[in-house]
Amino acid sequence: MNPMQKMTHAAQQAAALLQTRGQLLVTAESCTGGLIGAVCTEIAGSSAWFFGGVISYANEAKMRGLSVKEETLSAFGAVSVQTVTEMCAGALQLGGDIAVAVSGVAGPAGGSDDKPVGCVYIGWQRLGKAAKVERFQFSGDRQAVREATVLAALHGVKRMLESDEK
Repeated sequence: MNPMQKMTHAAQQAAALLQTRGQLLVTAESCTGGLIGAVCTEIAGSSAWFFGGVISYANEAKMRGLSVKEETLSAFGAVSVQTVTEMCAGALQLGGDIAVAVSGVAGPAGGSDDKPVGCVYIGWQRLGKAAKVERFQFSGDRQAVREATVLAALHGVKRMLESDEK
């Protein structure tokens, strides 16, 4: 499977679970620039399970569009557990039942010792629950990092929904 097919397959798996539960996914995307939303809306009928999302690439967009606090960005940076946690909460304020938020360093520049190129934080939050955020270190060029982020984000949505069944 090529990367687009892999991403579409992951979205279809999440979609089936979301539809079964009558739930909507909402996204807050930084380093992926809307790629999660694009993959989701490639699937016909996605309005039944995809609420929409915010592409919050600039810090100002994170603050205005997702209510991320300026203090959080100043203290921890855009690529952090704290920022992604606030991005999840901000996305859920827009609507939906489950949020996924991503912020990272896609490259080729912009990395640091603490947050090298390929460092991505992904968060998932269910309405009324605390967010869960994980740090990933992806390899490859900018496109590979973005595609890996989309896959991990959608697999996380699927895992979250499957954990309901247990």
